[in-house]
Amino acid sequence: MKEEQDYIQDLAEIRSMMERSSKFLSLSGLAGVMAGVYALAGAYVAYELFDFNPDKVVYNSFDSSSGSILIFLATAILFLAIGTAIFLSWKKANQRNENVWNVSSQQMMINMAVPLIAGGFFILILLEKNLIGLITPTTLLFYGLALYTASKFTYNDVKLLGLIQIVLGLASAWFVEYSLLLWALGFGVIHIIYGIYMHLKYER
Repeated sequence: MKEEQDYIQDLAEIRSMMERSSKFLSLSGLAGVMAGVYALAGAYVAYELFDFNPDKVVYNSFDSSSGSILIFLATAILFLAIGTAIFLSWKKANQRNENVWNVSSQQMMINMAVPLIAGGFFILILLEKNLIGLITPTTLLFYGLALYTASKFTYNDVKLLGLIQIVLGLASAWFVEYSLLLWALGFGVIHIIYGIYMHLKYER
């Protein structure tokens, strides 16, 4: 009986080693929480301070000065979220004596980069065509696609997060008048819930 238990334990350890070598498992749940907080703060600032309502500008030009400020705000949120994710993932990897920049993390980044870059160029097209109101759903949609394609190189839970973002992106494209609210839900609330879930499941 003891030999059988040892055999099962050995198999579990081998499986864990294989998974760790083929998947990037240093993603931090707390990074998801912080990204959600940044997104909620950004959505609040865009709505309250700059009166940004996607429905009002979906087929109209947007004030260039306000538009520039909003683009700067969105870029700042993006860099804050990425910077936090990199720092916390690096810290988590160090605690586990792992290399944060390995084959798995490289493959994950490459798979995320394709839809994100495509989405970035698509947003530039929307800006050129003055379809400003469609930028909000576009960010959700392409971000969701990026998560879905990259999920095979990290925790499988990321796939569900990607699908939720895709659904919210499509919904916000249909209900443009609520797209900022849906954006805050996707990038803000869902990220916070996901981050807490990942922290409790994998980091405690």
